[in-house]
Amino acid sequence: MVNLIGTYECKVDAKGRLMVPAPMKKQLVPIMQEGFVLKRSVFNPCLELYPLEQWNKEMEKIGELNQYVKENVDFIRMFTAGVKLVDVDTNGRLLIPKDLVRVAKINKEVVLNSSIGKVEIWDKELYEKSIDTPAEEFAALAERVMGNKNRNGNELP
Repeated sequence: MVNLIGTYECKVDAKGRLMVPAPMKKQLVPIMQEGFVLKRSVFNPCLELYPLEQWNKEMEKIGELNQYVKENVDFIRMFTAGVKLVDVDTNGRLLIPKDLVRVAKINKEVVLNSSIGKVEIWDKELYEKSIDTPAEEFAALAERVMGNKNRNGNELP
């Protein structure tokens, strides 16, 4: 799995192309030839950019679902709706298809946020709203999510 690092601001042009910032492009170079998958996020008004290898791992997990259960089939359809294969061109630009630009409400300014195995692509204003959480609320969230695990990540009694 590729562990990307960083949060970067950049701009999208009228054609939906964004110039991948140099520090992120440097991290992507080893996997750029494989290509990427771009999709809408399940939980947030943003897009997710998966290196193809990581996407294939996600699809393996989803492929384990019983496709004779309607709820599973509905989930698969919604999860993969609007999925696109994309590339970063030789100039370091990524073309975001117009339908995905609309879904994520992307305007001119965007934020690329590294996440586990993927990059989130946000409209800058929406991103800033999503992280605008008081420190006490973030601390409480961190405790709920991570506070019941030991150093090895195992659940505590």
